[in-house]
Amino acid sequence: MSKKIKLLLVDDEENFVNTLAERMKMRDMGSEVAHDGETALEMIKDGTPDVMVLDLRMPGIDGVEVLRKVKKAHPEVQVIVLTGHGSEQDQEVCMQLGAYEYHKKPVDIDRLVKSIKGAYRQKMEDMMVAATFAEANDHADADKVMHEGEKK
Repeated sequence: MSKKIKLLLVDDEENFVNTLAERMKMRDMGSEVAHDGETALEMIKDGTPDVMVLDLRMPGIDGVEVLRKVKKAHPEVQVIVLTGHGSEQDQEVCMQLGAYEYHKKPVDIDRLVKSIKGAYRQKMEDMMVAATFAEANDHADADKVMHEGEKK
């Protein structure tokens, strides 16, 4: 990929998320880190990431609520859930809310990198399709493409 993927890692386990950020940098994926949902939502206001890797169980706003808010305000952000405490029901809810993928910890780093690249590719494809509709003055379909997977 020619463009560096803008990645936001959100997890309250500081050692884990800081190590993950370092491993992403070694793979030429610069990443920002948030240790709770509130911080992640504030960071997104300053600049949306391409991909967010999000934990579910955090103090304050949990990952499901962060996912819901991110997809409502910034549907173009691809969210990968990475949790150590999720259930099948959590997975179902996250996918309905528009998560790109759902992984349980521990996850193989190469598998996670592949997911991040796939999520980024999906974002770029969605944006190109939406742009094509917009150029044809079909703004309703362009908007629909950018909000696919989002549940009101």
